[in-house]
Amino acid sequence: MTYPVVHDVVVVGGGAAGLSGALALGRFRRDVVVVDGGTPRNAPADHVHNFLTNEGVPPDTLYATGRAEVARYGVTLLDATVTAAHPLDGVPGATGAGPTAGTGESTRPAGGGGPARFAVTLADGRVLHARRLLVTTGLVDELPDVPGLAGRWGRDVLHCPYCHGWEVRDQAVGVLATGPMAAHQALLFRQLTDDVVVFTHTAGPLSADEAERLAARGVTVVDGEVAELEVTADRLTGVRLRSGRVVPREALVVAPRFAARAAFLAGLGLTPEDFVVGGHAFGDRIAADASGAAGVPGVWVAGNVTDPQATVIAAAAAGLKAAAALNADLIAEDTDRAVAARRATVPGQAAPAYERTGAVDDRAAAGVERTGNVVERTGADDRDGGQAAAVDEATARHWDELYRGRERYWSGRPNPHLVDVAGALPPGTALDLGCGEGGDAVWLARQGWRVTAVDVSTAALQRSAAAVTAAGVAALVDFQRHDLARTFPAGEFDLVSAQFLQSPLEFPRAEVLRAAARAVAPGGRLLVVEHGAVPPWGNAAHHHIRFPTPQETLADLDLDPDGWDVERLDAPQRQATGPDGQTGTLVDHLVLVRRR
Repeated sequence: MTYPVVHDVVVVGGGAAGLSGALALGRFRRDVVVVDGGTPRNAPADHVHNFLTNEGVPPDTLYATGRAEVARYGVTLLDATVTAAHPLDGVPGATGAGPTAGTGESTRPAGGGGPARFAVTLADGRVLHARRLLVTTGLVDELPDVPGLAGRWGRDVLHCPYCHGWEVRDQAVGVLATGPMAAHQALLFRQLTDDVVVFTHTAGPLSADEAERLAARGVTVVDGEVAELEVTADRLTGVRLRSGRVVPREALVVAPRFAARAAFLAGLGLTPEDFVVGGHAFGDRIAADASGAAGVPGVWVAGNVTDPQATVIAAAAAGLKAAAALNADLIAEDTDRAVAARRATVPGQAAPAYERTGAVDDRAAAGVERTGNVVERTGADDRDGGQAAAVDEATARHWDELYRGRERYWSGRPNPHLVDVAGALPPGTALDLGCGEGGDAVWLARQGWRVTAVDVSTAALQRSAAAVTAAGVAALVDFQRHDLARTFPAGEFDLVSAQFLQSPLEFPRAEVLRAAARAVAPGGRLLVVEHGAVPPWGNAAHHHIRFPTPQETLADLDLDPDGWDVERLDAPQRQATGPDGQTGTLVDHLVLVRRR
């Protein structure tokens, strides 16, 4: 059985605020997806300014660098457009029937948090699920309807003196009055040039005080409506009035209306409100508190979507601030759940919905029965014709007792040889034989592999299922319970991984490895990694044990030489830490073969 991937955070918008927030969250080992439609507000501009250490960088360069930086921390980047967002439970933060039922999650109202779950729909029909949303979609500048103006936007038609003022210093600058800020804009640009003209256009006459202040600074006021812009050789050269008069200008300042890119939030009950400065509305925005938490639990906003006046560096800072608050909320939720699970283990109280340990976070395990995502199979290789029990109970009991004897038995990290081999391959289908606590399955799924994870131990499978769910990759992993001495998973796979299939119990190793080879699809690979020597910290009585060499394992596989290529046959060494903190060198035996 598979379940939808529930990411920690979906960031909607990949500009400065979104990438800054994603960077902080990625560095906190959060499962983050950034969805960006590729239309940043400042795309028309040639350069970004007043961004310390990035002064004058082109916007596309800034964002390409940011995307590369967040990718280093495991953040997923999707080039897509979000069309809708909805709470999975009908009301964000609700518990009861639905995906978060029965998990012991609290309904904390503070900080925008609680066990919220969201569905984010993309324009191509894909749906992402997330515990939290960070919305950084910015705004759209709605420009005055003057012929020729929109085509010059971001070039010599400007609005922000801090973004572009230096670039038009000492030039002939016009200010198109469309609202109450015209005089203010003119005085700002007057600091950068002696030649400033205010066109009253449709705003009506200036107040006596404004006119006096402008006159005192040598700013000229021209009455009359502007008809169009004059452009020569792709450069602004003048402003033509309805009267026919042309006033020579090299740059024109306008005040656009700010429209938040937030229509997709309507399904969450979030709608824009007026953005008001000095008693005048200049557009709209999504309201938020100082941390960026919006009016719906689990949703944060940052950048121009909530603060239309934010410059690029201010938006980046806001993205970091919102990400920190969001991450703190997730940590509080995870801790609440851990406390609830710990209390549930007290004798006389009900067992938690998932059999968990303190080392495994079973987030989004809602509605899953105790063995609900472990499938009992007889498989394609039922050696007893289906008549005998699929699992030897003594074998299952041995491994269940081993896992239940510790909160965590393995490190949780993937095998480095698997990472080395599979990291160089395009993702496909993978069979993980003896999945243990899921370290390999989690890593493979995070690389995009669709994984069938197999173990005989119910305890191991439950821990693995919790691990992949916590990693947000449950949709890519199918768990099956097999006693490989009796049954084998059906199907063919691009990669079959047999990591340390060595047992203290009686185990038909060679027969199982041959079954593993038969499960490799044409063009696929079988990777066998086994112990080559007892660890330095191992029981002294075991040091006489001789492990099969890679050449002997290859012989046990009994492969048709015309149908297989041997890609690796070696005994790599690696540094490791023992159970009591001691360090030493481990020797592994590795066989990698490719089916033609």
